[in-house]
Amino acid sequence: MPFSHGLSEWLTMNVDRQWIEENIRWRELGGGVRLGKLAREGPTSLVLYDVKSDVNIDAFMPHSHPGGECYLVLEGEVWDEDGTYPQGSIVWMDKGASHTPRTSGQTLILVLWPDGVKLV
Repeated sequence: MPFSHGLSEWLTMNVDRQWIEENIRWRELGGGVRLGKLAREGPTSLVLYDVKSDVNIDAFMPHSHPGGECYLVLEGEVWDEDGTYPQGSIVWMDKGASHTPRTSGQTLILVLWPDGVKLV
């Protein structure tokens, strides 16, 4: 069971889409999903996921996180088998946790993978 906490009551989310488009190199993953790598150090990656509002509900495959996962929902909403995480939510998943995330609306997610991702 992941830990999650809403930050929207005390943290204002202002996303500068123009800066993002000018500075992030995107990789199209198909189905309305694209990935932007921000940083990588060894097996740890910091990435952005940008998901179109009309994305296919099966755009994300079931996967696990050997080193856990931490993400912040900057725009939109994410949900999986364990809960729903609206804009402003921070979510921590333990090492080895697996899930099949879904999104609602135009969604932007900042994700930290301490040890990458494995398809289930």
